[in-house]
Amino acid sequence: MSSEIAIKVESLSKCYQIYDQPRDRLKQFILPRLKRMIGQPPKQYFREFWALKDVSFEVKKGETVGIIGRNGSGKSTLLQMICGTLNPTMGSVQTNGRIAALLELGSGFDPEFTGRENVYMNGAVLGLSLEEIGQRFDDIAAFADIGEFIEQPVKTYSSGMMVRLAFAVAINVDPDILIVDEALSVGDELFQRKCLSRIESIRSSGATILFVSHSGGQVVELCDRALLMDSGEKIAEGISKNIVGVYQKLLYAPADRREEIRNKIIAVTTSQQCGRAEKDHDDSKSLLSLTQIDFFDPHLRSQSTIGYEERGAIITQPQLFNLAGERVNCVQNGRFYRFKYSVKFTADANNVLFGMLIKTTSGVELGGGVSASSIRKGLPYVSTGSAYKIEFRFQCNLNPGVYFFNAGVFGINNGEEVFLHRILDACIFRVQPRTDCLASGLVDFGCTYEIYACGVE
Repeated sequence: MSSEIAIKVESLSKCYQIYDQPRDRLKQFILPRLKRMIGQPPKQYFREFWALKDVSFEVKKGETVGIIGRNGSGKSTLLQMICGTLNPTMGSVQTNGRIAALLELGSGFDPEFTGRENVYMNGAVLGLSLEEIGQRFDDIAAFADIGEFIEQPVKTYSSGMMVRLAFAVAINVDPDILIVDEALSVGDELFQRKCLSRIESIRSSGATILFVSHSGGQVVELCDRALLMDSGEKIAEGISKNIVGVYQKLLYAPADRREEIRNKIIAVTTSQQCGRAEKDHDDSKSLLSLTQIDFFDPHLRSQSTIGYEERGAIITQPQLFNLAGERVNCVQNGRFYRFKYSVKFTADANNVLFGMLIKTTSGVELGGGVSASSIRKGLPYVSTGSAYKIEFRFQCNLNPGVYFFNAGVFGINNGEEVFLHRILDACIFRVQPRTDCLASGLVDFGCTYEIYACGVE
């Protein structure tokens, strides 16, 4: 293996034997041998489950590579074989340097030992000498931030305290290769930020990082490139934003189109590997083109819709459409869309206006629009039984993520300005990733930049 390569995986496969009943395991151990001895073909008493199938890739020193995929796609199995805690059925793994793995945090702790004792034990497992652990103990204790509990038996810890301590040990061994498997979900937000900051520091020092997460945002933020796993196979590899976009398209694909989309992803990847694409730039465009379409995902539905009490109006059918008139909920940054809903009035109302609002999943209100600048400039009078269709056209200047629409009808009822009806989280939509985005945060303000060289003083 080249000295520039930190991890080399070649044709890696892992097969498990699945037995329907415990006694089938004993049959498999004894009966096939007996049948071979008497010249009869042996019978198999188990089913094969291939958790990993013919996976190959390389990670260069100093590179940060993300692995993304649905539950059961083989990500954790792959990491365990790279770490050496699981043997492959076929293929090989080569690594170059000290490995620190953040897999099942705290699983190696002895509940009867104190936190201090477990720090020394885990540090030794990770390859540190007694003197090295002693030199780093104060940093480990400060990072875990569990106070006096460091001297108490681990069995008295909460689950959060245990994983904080385990993370603190693994993150302070100065690894050449850091392997992270969904470990950044531990602790509160402040601790997660501290973990990310520490990982960034390790990355800046030149260490190699292999990072598994279901969070597309974290993969895009941290990783130079990414691999997409599905059903035990590596089906795509490339720029992080492209791979996250393809993953989301596959994840939320309608059941009847999932296999078609999966085959397209594999076809593009195979084309790249066989050299049929002319340039890497063109390859990236081919893969990204799979995500640069608007579509409707029937599984993407709001689970938090709340309707206000009706006070003379009823809102129905809140839906999002593209300019071609197609109903969508997976959209692209920079394009124009139409948010529509219908309103039926069950009582007379004066000075009626209609509104929409876009907000984040955490409830932050990003902005919207109304049909008049003030309620006094709304529709002067609406009679009982009237029906209206409302349409708001807008440009989607949001960065990748999931967002909600609110819909509302205002008016004067019995002399009072009120919501005649309002629906919170009426409609959900997702803005898909794009590879050429330089914007940060939630909203794309169209920022541009210039860099001027000022010379050397």
